[in-house]
Amino acid sequence: MTSKQVALAVTMHDPQSSMLAQARQVSSVLARCFAHMTVYATPTSGAALRAYLAEQGAQIRVQEHELKDGLRQLGGVRREAVKLAGETGAPHIFYCDFDRVLHWAEFYPAELATVAQQITKFDFCVLGRTARAFHSHPRVQVETEQIVNNVFAQVSGRQWDVLAAARGFSPAAIACIEQNCPDDTLGVDASWPLCVLRHAHLTMGYFETEGLEFETADRHGAEVDAAGGRAAWISQVDASPRRWARRLEMAQIEVESMTGFSQ
Repeated sequence: MTSKQVALAVTMHDPQSSMLAQARQVSSVLARCFAHMTVYATPTSGAALRAYLAEQGAQIRVQEHELKDGLRQLGGVRREAVKLAGETGAPHIFYCDFDRVLHWAEFYPAELATVAQQITKFDFCVLGRTARAFHSHPRVQVETEQIVNNVFAQVSGRQWDVLAAARGFSPAAIACIEQNCPDDTLGVDASWPLCVLRHAHLTMGYFETEGLEFETADRHGAEVDAAGGRAAWISQVDASPRRWARRLEMAQIEVESMTGFSQ
C-alpha cells in the first residue's frame, strides 16, 4: 500500500490566515504524499486560507461553535477530524495538526512521505519525536510533556513520546476508539493509544520523527526578530509564568486521562 492511499486529516485554527503562504509553498508535497486532505476548521479560521485549501481539493468542515473549554474539548475535535477523513473511504488516516504538518512538509518532505507510507502497516501508529526534535521545544513544553510521557511509560510499559499529536489510523482502530474511549479532552494523546493497546487484534506502531520538531516560531517571525533571534524568543516564552501554568494544566489533563487504564 502506498501513501497515496492515505487521507490526511488536520485540525486548523488560523483567524489571520497566517499559514496561507506556507500552505502554498508545500501544497505539492502534500499532494504527493496523500490521496485526500480533510480540514476540520474553527469558525474563526481565515476565509482566505479556507478558500485556498478548497481550491486545492481539500474537503473542509467548519465547527459549529468555538470551544468554551478548549483543553477539555480538544479530543472531541480531533475525533471529528478523523471521522471526517474516514468519510473519504481511504484505508488509512494520517492525523496531524495543520501547523505541524506544514512545517514537516517544508523541512522534512522525504521523511513525511516515508512515514505516510509506514503507517499503512499498522492499525494505529503513534508518531513521536526524536530526542533532538523533542528538545527543540521551549523548556515550558519539554519539562511538562516529559511528565506525561513518563506516566504513559509507567502505565503502558512503552517509552513513547505521545504528545506530538500525530497519529495513523485504520478504520478498525477508529471504530475501536469510537466504541471504547469516550474521552473528549486533550488527554486523547494518551487515552487513545492506551485504549488500542487493550485490543490485541489491532496492530500498533511507533515512529520517532525529526519533522515534528518545534514549529511555532514559523508564524512569529516579527516577534522572533524583535526578541533578537529564535533562542532569545524561546527564552521569553520560558520566562512566562502564565505559559507554565497553562502547560501544567495541560499535563494534568493528560495524566488524568490515563487513570482509568492503570492497574
